Amino acid sequence: MKYLAKLYIFIFISILLAIAYLFIQTSQTQTLLNTNVEKILINEAKTFAHNIDKNLQKHLKKDPYQELKENKILRKQLENALELLRSDTFKYIFVLYRDNHGNYRFLLDGSKEKAAFNQRLNVDKKLWNRVYETQQPLIVNQKKLDGLWISYLVPFVIDKKTKAVIAIDFSKELPQNIYNAIAPLNNIFWYIFIAISVLIFILVYQTLLSIKNKKESITDPLTQTYNRNYMRELLKKINIDNYQIMMCDIDYFKYINDNYGHKAGDEVLVKTAQIISTEIRSDDILIRFGGEEFLLFIKRDNTTKNLAYHIAQRIRKKIESSTFLYEDKEIKITLSIGITCQPEHFKSISEAIKHADKMLYIAKREGRNKVVSTKSHHIKTSQTNTKKSINEVKAALEEKRIICFFQAIYNVKDKNIVKYEALVRLKELDGTITPPAAFLESIMYTNIYNDLTKIVLESVFEHIKEYKVIISTNLNFSDILDNTIYQLILTELRTHKDLAPWLVIELLEYEILEETSEIVQERLSEIKAFGVQIAIDDFGSGYSNYTIFKTLPIDILKLDGSLIKDLDHSKTSRTIVDSIVLLAKEMQIKTVAEFVHSKEVLYEVEKLKIDEAQGFYLAKPSADILT
Repeated sequence: MKYLAKLYIFIFISILLAIAYLFIQTSQTQTLLNTNVEKILINEAKTFAHNIDKNLQKHLKKDPYQELKENKILRKQLENALELLRSDTFKYIFVLYRDNHGNYRFLLDGSKEKAAFNQRLNVDKKLWNRVYETQQPLIVNQKKLDGLWISYLVPFVIDKKTKAVIAIDFSKELPQNIYNAIAPLNNIFWYIFIAISVLIFILVYQTLLSIKNKKESITDPLTQTYNRNYMRELLKKINIDNYQIMMCDIDYFKYINDNYGHKAGDEVLVKTAQIISTEIRSDDILIRFGGEEFLLFIKRDNTTKNLAYHIAQRIRKKIESSTFLYEDKEIKITLSIGITCQPEHFKSISEAIKHADKMLYIAKREGRNKVVSTKSHHIKTSQTNTKKSINEVKAALEEKRIICFFQAIYNVKDKNIVKYEALVRLKELDGTITPPAAFLESIMYTNIYNDLTKIVLESVFEHIKEYKVIISTNLNFSDILDNTIYQLILTELRTHKDLAPWLVIELLEYEILEETSEIVQERLSEIKAFGVQIAIDDFGSGYSNYTIFKTLPIDILKLDGSLIKDLDHSKTSRTIVDSIVLLAKEMQIKTVAEFVHSKEVLYEVEKLKIDEAQGFYLAKPSADILT
């Protein structure tokens, strides 16, 4: 908003300056035009005055007053000559003399309604006397006289003595006509300025309204924290390397609603959000995740190793020591908190959030009012590995140390292997294996990532050709949208057209946060045309979007491990999985259970009539295809 306001101000000032410039130019043009007209008229007046002087010199020899007084016919002739020079521009032409008392009186008058001979005329004696004494012409601007613009005064001299003053008065009509002609143009500038000002006001108002609506759409109306709409936008742009994830839950919140009422529960939620907000920093992000759950992204720094844990303990103790008042009733609450310290080691941010939720579940199971934090189980194969740089991955590609592990997927009914999932790995120089979480993110959206995708697809097709087994490989929806990677996929499918029906492409369900684009639909349909099967991985995680069944050509649903691993002791998980399986069967979509880690879980999978299963209980990932 700050930058938008600056832009509006810049535009407004630019337009204002442009209008002011044009207005000034127009005013200057009017002034210049008036000046030029004035010069022209004065030059013409000089000519008139010269001719008048010449004519008077011809007829008047010594004393103009006495001669004109005695010779009425001459006076008449001279006045008629003056009248011939008069026009709308030269409104008055007359000749005055100064009497012995210093007053100015008419000798000749060129107007139609002529003044009487020797009639006194009130003039600015100071100016007229200057002409008398200096014997120099004078231009006088008549600001105080109605209808007059300029007076041009010329001395009439005989024998080096000033005998009278010839006066030519310019009418205001001409400059007024010039002003009237230009005035509408000046008005246009004001109209434009007013119109643009109104337009900018409307734009600013609409922008502020849009920002207000946007803010309301991403803000929880009760606690004024961010909501899940904001989280969906955040997950698209956040660099998870910079954060740790914390999940908080108010213990026994249902008890508060049942015993004190929902208004009391709302008050507790508001005060809890306020306390958490005061205990975190401006760089941290607080989101109301569910009814009484809050999700926090804690910004890492270089000074505190377990920063999220310290902040979590501070929040927990603050909540524990606080008393919440509602209608004179004191309510005491506690928080259970789960933390994901290294979310970058997970396959997705959604997985990292689920891990924090799992830690929260453990905190509640162990007595509540606790903070639980453990490292991800996804990095057990290489606990000492840190994130790989793009150069390290490039070296591994060049040295053919990017390999695939394969995990068997079994038919639940007959316990036979029906397919494998290809899992990319990086083989270190010492022979240890590094999982994808340590190197994929650093090469994402680079040519190295494209090269790695090509190597994985080639490896998958080589194993299909050798072992004649179905193999699935993981891709993101963003890979399908990426033109380079999509063309690479099509090239590999065309190259191995006879092997394509043995390939399954698993797409990560967590990316489907909004309506799937038509481009994705078209491209998946083109891929399916080669005989490739399309699977949705981790279905049932965070944001399951059932509209994908209408828009995408799905063959297989891989049920998320967080649901499967609890089947032996969680009625909720069994109910959710049962509903998904029933829906899939109605739509003739196969189901696969991930994370089958025990005999008991496999038994529940079989009871729920899930088609296929994979997990450490059945088979661990291996560099070789089991035969």
